[in-house]
Amino acid sequence: MKGGSPTWIAALGCAAAVVCAVPGALGAEAAVERFDTVVLDAGHGGDDTGAKGPRGHLEKDVALAVTRNLAARLRARGLRVVLTRDADVFVPLEERTAIANDAGADLFLSVHANASRERGIRGSETYFLALEASDAGAAGVAERENRAFQREGQAPIPALDDPFIALLGDLISTEHLEESNALALGVQERLGELPTRSRGVKQALFVVLSGVQMPAALVEIGFITNREDERRMTGPTGRNGIVSALEEAVVDYGRRYEARRGAAPASEGQAP
Repeated sequence: MKGGSPTWIAALGCAAAVVCAVPGALGAEAAVERFDTVVLDAGHGGDDTGAKGPRGHLEKDVALAVTRNLAARLRARGLRVVLTRDADVFVPLEERTAIANDAGADLFLSVHANASRERGIRGSETYFLALEASDAGAAGVAERENRAFQREGQAPIPALDDPFIALLGDLISTEHLEESNALALGVQERLGELPTRSRGVKQALFVVLSGVQMPAALVEIGFITNREDERRMTGPTGRNGIVSALEEAVVDYGRRYEARRGAAPASEGQAP
């Protein structure tokens, strides 16, 4: 054929080009999604100090220290870790959400320390997104954490003005609710192995979880207003235990994530 190749040869050439451009495209691994990126969100920051403990420790500092340590552990395991903040600065809600979504992460974990006027209350609890809180206590925690993003002079947060529309309108978020539940259960199970009270998995409308396009959970690693929990969160031994529990929870989730997608187990030193 003058001026070019026969149609079937041209088509064959295009197909070959595609295969060559994507090594292993016809292999089983080509369709497998690996678990490789985690976004960690240290709650509060800057002039938003969060809760304060009886010994003077601040939630923003505890959350950042735990998140940094956890990031180092996960990176050592071969995971890519993105932090919404890595310094004592206030990061607006929309920026945290954008950081997470731009990273294309496989999960989002927001780290906080709880608070109560009753100093005897202690223990950890983990949350995932829901339109209605699972109980009055969960509603109170969400209200306190959400209030941090309502800065003076700024426009109201849409999810709080009309939570029903905000939640149902974000189909990507609702798509991940089941996996968010699994993530929260895994985090709380690991924290429950520590010598402190496990207060279980709960649900509430946390605005920091409502806009991320991936499975997401918010963990309250303890009550900073309780002297024993505050000591555990701020002392090297107790903090190490918390970080280890969160690390194992993320790795456990990653293994289940890949198993569901038919990925072969990762070798030592690689992402789970």
